[in-house]
Amino acid sequence: MTSSPPDSPRRFGTVAIVGRPNVGKSTLLNALVGAKVSITSHKAQTTRHRILGVTTRGASQFAFVDTPGFQTQHMHALNRAMNRTVTGALSEVDLVLWVLEAGKILPQDRTVLEVLPDDRPVIAVVNKLDRITPREKLLPWLAELGQLRKFAEIVPMSAQKKADAPRLLSIMEPYLHEGEWGYEEDALTDRSERFLAAEILREKLFRLTGDELPYTSTVVIEQFAQEGDLRRISAAIIVDRDGHKAMVIGAGGERLKRISTEARQDMQVLFDGPVFLEVWVKTRSGWADDQAAVRAFGYED
Repeated sequence: MTSSPPDSPRRFGTVAIVGRPNVGKSTLLNALVGAKVSITSHKAQTTRHRILGVTTRGASQFAFVDTPGFQTQHMHALNRAMNRTVTGALSEVDLVLWVLEAGKILPQDRTVLEVLPDDRPVIAVVNKLDRITPREKLLPWLAELGQLRKFAEIVPMSAQKKADAPRLLSIMEPYLHEGEWGYEEDALTDRSERFLAAEILREKLFRLTGDELPYTSTVVIEQFAQEGDLRRISAAIIVDRDGHKAMVIGAGGERLKRISTEARQDMQVLFDGPVFLEVWVKTRSGWADDQAAVRAFGYED
């Protein structure tokens, strides 16, 4: 991160990252923070919680809120809880990043745009720019985008391009307010290790089952204990049907073993210490449309 002159006043601001499912919000958050604090996969609706990531850049500190993709279909209890997370985040921030995919303005994008506040600056982050060739094709589309509302900025970029995250931070900096930081200088997130362990395991579950497994499957940490440097974790993967349970376990238990191994390896990197991880698979039919179960599994803050 760059440094500011010694006499620069401190600046701080909260920034919501919003958009329809699968436009790259979590990838963008991780790029802006410079560390993996939000899980990613090709499966839509991977992010279900409000994830806070913190970046301190010179005299300026950004507190980013990565929200679930706003849901417009299948409005069961889980999706309603995720939508409340999105609208709640929008009411509390200084700046909004509305993320959409370059060259596309889908009906779901317009639905998200409708819930964005009128009293806060909104930057349209046009992600996945690398997929548009030649770039000249994007110019009429950007003109159309600019007619949708008065944006503070329109920023074409690719969250996976290393130079683009610092460029976006520089564009956002003037929208922060002068004042003390909200977090320590070396803070990356406000989430607990227990929460991050569950998210890492859920990421591996989705990545290694692909589209076979419904996104309503989830992870619950049943035990998290620290013994010196060792973290001893017991977790349950919750699925909706017994057939899904067999899918997660795989032939001879090989898929569950791989999910567990890759999750444990990522946890050890994040926690900078050894991890003993036990993972079980349990069936809880209809949990995603059961308000009590949704709350018990941590999806309402």
